[in-house]
Amino acid sequence: MEKNGRKTMLKRMLILAVAIVFLFGIDAFRILYLQVAKGDEFKAKAESQQLSDTEVSAMRGTIYDSEGNVLAQSATVWNIFLDPSNIKDEETRNFVVDNLSKILGCNEEEKKEIYEKSKKKTRYVLVAEKIENDLKEKITKVMAKKENRKYKLSTIIGTEQTTRRYYPYGSFASPVLGFVGNDNQGLEGIESYYNKELTGTNGRIVTVKDSKGNKLPTDYETSIAAIDGNSLVLTIDQTIQYYLEKSLRQTLEEYQAKGTYGIVMDCNTGAVLAMSSLPDFDCNEPYKLTYNKNKKQISKLSDKKEKAQAESLAIQNQWRNFTVADTYVPGSVFKTFMTCAGLEENVVNLNTTYTCGGSIQVADRKMNCHYHPGHGTQDLTHGLMNSCNPFFITIGLKLGAHNYYKYFDAFGFTQTTGIDLPGEAAPQFYKEDQYTRVVLASASFGQSNSLTPIQVCTGLCAVANGGTLLKPYIVSEIKDAEGNTVKKTEPTEVRRVISEDTSAKVRKMMKAVVDEGTGKNGYVAGYSVGGKTGTSTKLGEFKEGEKTKYIVSFAAIAPADKPEIAMLIICDEPNADLGGGAICAPVAAQVVEQAMAVRNIEPKYDEKEAKTLSIKAPKVVGESVSGAKSRLKSNNLKCKIVGKGDKVLSQSPIAGSPIPSGGTVVVYTEKNMKKTVKVPDFTGLSVGEANSVAGEHGLNIEVKGSVGSSDVIAYRQSVDKGSQVEIGTVISVSFKNTHSVLD
Repeated sequence: MEKNGRKTMLKRMLILAVAIVFLFGIDAFRILYLQVAKGDEFKAKAESQQLSDTEVSAMRGTIYDSEGNVLAQSATVWNIFLDPSNIKDEETRNFVVDNLSKILGCNEEEKKEIYEKSKKKTRYVLVAEKIENDLKEKITKVMAKKENRKYKLSTIIGTEQTTRRYYPYGSFASPVLGFVGNDNQGLEGIESYYNKELTGTNGRIVTVKDSKGNKLPTDYETSIAAIDGNSLVLTIDQTIQYYLEKSLRQTLEEYQAKGTYGIVMDCNTGAVLAMSSLPDFDCNEPYKLTYNKNKKQISKLSDKKEKAQAESLAIQNQWRNFTVADTYVPGSVFKTFMTCAGLEENVVNLNTTYTCGGSIQVADRKMNCHYHPGHGTQDLTHGLMNSCNPFFITIGLKLGAHNYYKYFDAFGFTQTTGIDLPGEAAPQFYKEDQYTRVVLASASFGQSNSLTPIQVCTGLCAVANGGTLLKPYIVSEIKDAEGNTVKKTEPTEVRRVISEDTSAKVRKMMKAVVDEGTGKNGYVAGYSVGGKTGTSTKLGEFKEGEKTKYIVSFAAIAPADKPEIAMLIICDEPNADLGGGAICAPVAAQVVEQAMAVRNIEPKYDEKEAKTLSIKAPKVVGESVSGAKSRLKSNNLKCKIVGKGDKVLSQSPIAGSPIPSGGTVVVYTEKNMKKTVKVPDFTGLSVGEANSVAGEHGLNIEVKGSVGSSDVIAYRQSVDKGSQVEIGTVISVSFKNTHSVLD
């Protein structure tokens, strides 16, 4: 019995030992498995629970204009987040939601959204993105208040530093600059093309947390500093860009066009001084529709889906830089390049004549001149001045397909320019072996082939600068975060296209186009401006029965004798049957005048121009009335007396300010007697009518623009109609020739 009991005990002890060994074996295997097989995984999980790894956004590089004015800049902003796991009761939740909603300016729906986020089963939920520092400071103050400590807000509300892109001038040069997305990546324009250079390297802040998830003191913190992106200095001149945009915008509205576009280049370097494509957008609000014409058209759509699609397309078109990303048929502007080719190949010279009868027969095709009665017999200069199609068809046919294509290629029209902007379109053109006589004839006056505006303007620079084709560029310098120059753009010569002699001859002919031909509205007193008008029909872009759609343009160089700038102005589908001479040349004239002043080029007036110049108003304050009358009369100025005193106390215009010869100076002989008048609308008036209306209102006008013929009207004034000004004020009124051809 005792022996059996002992055996049973030993048996039980053995079973227990085996069990213990088995269990310890399992534990040992489990430990080994966790340490070896799963070691890295659990180590990472532990670190994620113990460490807070916060990314610090690098500042995106600044974009400057050529004078150092900031066009795009990043600034520090803040994201606000919650840790809902640390909200222990409903009182705390309501306190957090109420205060955040109030500071962030939330409506009831947005407040409800924050409340729902505060209930999520997570340690991180974003409630506000990229808020300004003043709002972040308000949140910090609420968290720091003594009476709020019971809520332990520092464990619930957190802030993250990030950056936001600002464009100080809104829509200024917006298709050139582009914009960035929510992830701070460039989406259009310079922001996109130079995204790699502008984007810096983000930093990190690694903080240790305790068992409850709270951050430990900064002794446990490790940080890696962010490296800011490089900055860009553009070739864009702010003043020239401003006047280009202003004039194009007025033209866009006046003619309710589909778009207006312009490029101004330094013809001796290839630097782009100004570039605009309208309608444009506000870089700070790129998804907002801007052009009222488009808004009205879209508002008429009843189908919601169709309406949304139309609006989306219109917004995307606002981002598009037509001058680079689209092609168009250049029309008669191309005749400038044909003139160069004809002179270089000696198929024509300045004495070559052609008799235009209004049309020309080429193979089985009759091709008309825009002037159907015909220009009669004319030399090469007058052929360009009159933009005679048959004349240039004969030049093209004399050149032949080989020589035509040789210069077409030499001017850079068979490939993209390589400008540092995204989405440059490839030209669409006939290859040398595709030119029949009819195609060659059509191409000779600017039809058939489609080019980008930047190609045409770059080719124009070669015509202006003595014959050298240059690569266009828009970024002159790249600088690092410390302001050190990383890269500087130097002018790049592509090839010589024409001789200096040919360049000089064509420049002189272009000046004649402005002085006497179809480009009279490009005239600017004191500066010799060369130009060429152009019109092309937009074939295939309208339905049967619809009105023909045109794209009109004007190319300009200035000063014509020694050019500094080349310019191309385009108006797409204006609502009037007017050519580039009436619509685009006035824009070029205004920009030329401002560009010459910016580049410190002094005007040189001929004898005729000198007679029309304004003079400085003489000082008559302090003189007797009779003495003032005598002094003003001797300066060919009239005198208007206000008051019954015998001594001049004040005058308008003030002494030293410009006043047109024959104008009126208002003199006051009593205190507090100044009179004001509402500025009339001079638009549509002739020079004589404008002077008469100005006189009736006691105002002076300074006449600007093309006034060499009788059919000119006012189209722009320096002071808006309806404005209140002092009598005697001088208002600049610009006039343009209304006689225009679709050439």
